[in-house]
Amino acid sequence: MERTDQILYEAADGVAVITLNRPEAANAQTTSFLDDLDAAFTQGANDPDVRVIVLRANGKHFSAGHDLKDRTGWAAPEKITVEWIYDAEMRRYLDYSLRWRNLPKPTIAAVQGKCIAAGLMLCWPCDLIVAAEDAQFSDPVVHMAIGGVEYHGHTWELGARKAKEILFTGRALTAAEAEKVGMVNRVVPREDLDAEVRELAAQIAQMNPFGLRQAKRAVNQTLDVQGFYAAIQSVFDIHQTGHGNALSVSGYPVLMRLDGMKERLKSQ
Repeated sequence: MERTDQILYEAADGVAVITLNRPEAANAQTTSFLDDLDAAFTQGANDPDVRVIVLRANGKHFSAGHDLKDRTGWAAPEKITVEWIYDAEMRRYLDYSLRWRNLPKPTIAAVQGKCIAAGLMLCWPCDLIVAAEDAQFSDPVVHMAIGGVEYHGHTWELGARKAKEILFTGRALTAAEAEKVGMVNRVVPREDLDAEVRELAAQIAQMNPFGLRQAKRAVNQTLDVQGFYAAIQSVFDIHQTGHGNALSVSGYPVLMRLDGMKERLKSQ
C-alpha cells in the first residue's frame, strides 16, 4: 500500500520514529491515516535494524481522535447496520490497537497537547508514554451516548475509580495526574519532549533485542492472565451497544455532535 505524507517514517541508529502529520486537523484520524499508521508500525516491526519504535505527532496536539467527518475508505452500505459498524470498528480500531500493543519491539509515545478519545488508542498500546507538561488526556464520548472508546483500556491505565471519574464527567486528565496514577512514565517541558524521548529510545536500543522482546512479552502476558485481553474484547461488545443507544437518541448523526465539543475542548 502506498502511504501518504499524513504519517511520516524515519529510522536510524536502531530507532524508528513515526510521526502523526495532520497538524491542521489536530491529527484527527481518518481511515487512510490509520491504515498508513499501521503500515508504518509494521515496517518498524519488520526491520531487523530497528530495536525501538517512537510514536510522536507534529503540531500543537497529539490527536483529536476519530475524524468524524471522514467517510472515505469505509465502503459503507446504503443502510448502515450494527453488523457493518461492528466489523468496521473491529478491524481499524480494536484490531489495530491490539496489534500495536503486541509488536515484538518496545514502543514509546510522545504526547503533547490534547489527546482526545481515539487519541488514547494510539498512545495506550505503546509500552512507555512520555508526556509534555501541557498534555491532556480525555475520553468524552459519554456525551455521544457511548460508554468509551473502542479500545477500552481505561481501568487498566487509570484504575477503576479514576476511570469512572474521567468517563462520567468527560473532563481531561492533566499530564501530572496521568503520571500520578502511572499512566505516563515521565512528564517533561514541551520544548524538551522530543529530545527526552529520543534519549530514552537510544538508551533502550542499546539493550539486547531478544531480551527486550521477552521482557515485553512477559509483562503483557501477565496482564493478559489477569484478564486484560478478555476484558478489552468484551468491552468492545459493550461499546457497540452504545451505537444502538446513539441511534435511539437522535439517529446516527448524533456522532457528529462531538466535533463541536472537541473544538470547545481544544480551547480550554
